[in-house]
Amino acid sequence: MDTVTGMLPPPEALPEPDWRAELARKTPTVVGLCRMLTATITFGANAQGAPVLAAMTALGEQLATDARWTAGNPRIHPQAVTGPWKHLVFGHPARDDGAVDRGAYIFCMLEQFCRHLKHRDIYADTSTRYRNPQARLLDGDEWEAVKDDVLTTLGLPEDPGALLASHVTALDGALRYVGGRLAANADVRVDDAGKIHVTSDKAVEEPPSLAGLRKRVAAMLPRADIGEQILEVMGWVPKFPESLTALSGGGARMADLNVTVAACLTGQALNIGYGPVSSPGVPALERRRIGHVGRTYLRAANYTAANPHLIAQQAGIGFAQALGGGMVAAIDGMRFVVPVPSLMARPNRKYFGPKRGMTFLNMINDQAFGIGHKIVAGTDRDCLNAIDLFFSPGAGNLPEVLVTDTGSYSDLIFGIASLLGVDYRPALADLPDQKGWRAGNADYGSLSTFARGKLDLGKVRRHWSEILRLIATIYTSKVSASDVVRALQRDGHPTALAEAIATYGRIFKTFHILSIIDSEPYRRGIMGMRNLQEGRHALAEKIFHGRRRELFQRYREGMEDQLGALGIVLNCVVLWNTVYIDAALRQLRSQGYPVRDEDVARLSPFMRNHINVHGKYSFTPVKPAGRAEGATPTRQLRDPDARDDDEEDFDGDDT
Repeated sequence: MDTVTGMLPPPEALPEPDWRAELARKTPTVVGLCRMLTATITFGANAQGAPVLAAMTALGEQLATDARWTAGNPRIHPQAVTGPWKHLVFGHPARDDGAVDRGAYIFCMLEQFCRHLKHRDIYADTSTRYRNPQARLLDGDEWEAVKDDVLTTLGLPEDPGALLASHVTALDGALRYVGGRLAANADVRVDDAGKIHVTSDKAVEEPPSLAGLRKRVAAMLPRADIGEQILEVMGWVPKFPESLTALSGGGARMADLNVTVAACLTGQALNIGYGPVSSPGVPALERRRIGHVGRTYLRAANYTAANPHLIAQQAGIGFAQALGGGMVAAIDGMRFVVPVPSLMARPNRKYFGPKRGMTFLNMINDQAFGIGHKIVAGTDRDCLNAIDLFFSPGAGNLPEVLVTDTGSYSDLIFGIASLLGVDYRPALADLPDQKGWRAGNADYGSLSTFARGKLDLGKVRRHWSEILRLIATIYTSKVSASDVVRALQRDGHPTALAEAIATYGRIFKTFHILSIIDSEPYRRGIMGMRNLQEGRHALAEKIFHGRRRELFQRYREGMEDQLGALGIVLNCVVLWNTVYIDAALRQLRSQGYPVRDEDVARLSPFMRNHINVHGKYSFTPVKPAGRAEGATPTRQLRDPDARDDDEEDFDGDDT
């Protein structure tokens, strides 16, 4: 269809006589298509696309007859002719009898039809690309069965009137409040063009007590091979290995299975294969057995089932609770070069140079624990997948706040997230160019230029019933959010339903920007989660070091399995670190060392100098001390004042 509409140059590119000559020459090449298109394919349309679909259907009928091409012909739809086409269709210089220029009318209808098809105002239910974006939404008895529960849980009424009115009142109040505080806000400047500039927040000064505590705690952590850490975590969380079920569904477990699983996870997460982790003569570490266990027990679905047990184990530890309450999440992506042919690998010179690659989109909570991940082809915009990942299984209790980078931001995502009850807080790299939105014509002083967008809440009201069904469809996981987002926007053109949701999202986007302008703690909270995510990525880069950190998997399933292993190993390391950091803090307090709570909250659970990921790998189980179950340290903490000749001095890497 794009090829058809590109057959002619723009009308302004040629003088009118030449353009009409080109039109007459090209018209015969599309007549057959127009005659058969709507007769062969069954199309549907929403209110915006229905007039154009009717005109296109009538055009096919007109082309099958010898009827005159005049405005009075019932098969000609003058109301569907818009813009510059009116002059070309009805303004032929040699005719003034109401005749319609046949070629101009045909191409006008084709252009209109293609545009509405891209917007999904016209759709074909049998098509994959151009199907109805609402076709898979909850409907009929299925919708009625879940409607009351879902709407009550999300706090969404069937009539949006009162809800929209309350949002408008709150938005007006927020604009007035923040605008009234600008004069006293030294961090904000409004330039002559009305653009808002927020001064970068200075890094919080690191007190000597924090530097000393960090160095002391790092020196106390026992040195361990990463495989031993995995084994130790399995001992603390028995439900973790139990979740690794056999592909066959059988319940039999071979002897020392945990040891073999630890070796498999190590080989995959370190990207070194099974050779370096195997040990001939040791039954649990035989190369053949490791391969069998990897194929039988280690797959993405098992990691998803096991992760909630690790999340729950870490959440109850004192040090984790000092980091946060687990109700804030951050999503960001790691890029991996894929040097082998793969449909999941796409080019992007910025990230992959001359090669191709993919994105490992992962989500962590404010306790630094990974609570979900997704494999994304190439560098597809994160906004297509952020909400999908947020509601993915295996995340435990859903967080209340979602932080992302600018790549995950869009008005549509703001709308979906807000309707789902998520407090969405993306980092905005281009704040001065952002536009705020208002519902009235009030004067907001210095913020008037910023709040120059006018909300068309009529769009929201007209599509509210469809919006509710779409949100309930995502909430009940009937359709993934990424599929919904893709269906709602194609080639940068939103459907009418998408535009309505985006309009709703602009209300909350404006609230978010106002909070960034007015509140330093709000800005620091976003930056803190972004920094936490970067710390996890740094640990992941240390672990995934083999084969030049390139991913040699051709298919999605292989990528999901290997990067799922990386994700679960990262969580094992973070849990292991959390347990031993907590033990070190307790010991320091018992010895009278000054441990300030504000310093503990700034310690990193991603300390890594004590972890061996290179050379030979040990998988010797450590005999548990104390309770058989629960995160109980099983190793002796090191003396921070003793010189260890086998380890370099602390070099600041554990921050």
